[in-house]
Amino acid sequence: MEMAELLVQEGVVANLKASSKKQALQELSQQAAELTGLPDRTIFDVLLQREKLGTTGIGRGIAIPHGKLNQLERLHGVFARLPKAIDFDAIDSQPVDLIFLLLAPESAGADHLKALARISRLLRDDSVCAKLRGSEDPAAIYALLTVSTATPAA
Repeated sequence: MEMAELLVQEGVVANLKASSKKQALQELSQQAAELTGLPDRTIFDVLLQREKLGTTGIGRGIAIPHGKLNQLERLHGVFARLPKAIDFDAIDSQPVDLIFLLLAPESAGADHLKALARISRLLRDDSVCAKLRGSEDPAAIYALLTVSTATPAA
């Protein structure tokens, strides 16, 4: 699963202005709604349901909120960089400034898990994260996210 299959350049938000986890999820839901054609409230509700199961803040300033929607036909991603990190209830209690939202069809099964693994692997790379944090250009961020996935799967 290549990152370019999940993410389009319009799905990159280089300076997400959010002061809370809820606000970040709302903003990302609106962005995802534009890409998927689904109502932003539907997306937001799915993300909140998932967060109730446990935080998607995976540590080191990174969160990967995700959910499944039966109205989707394929996987969709939205990446956001926050200029000011926010509390996301992350597992390491550190604030989050990089968020990769993943939405999948209900029927995605293994593809959903493979995509989550791919995103997690990419964002575990400290040099990639440093470059993401240092860029405010959506095109450069998109290129970094999609070019970096050319490495073989671990």
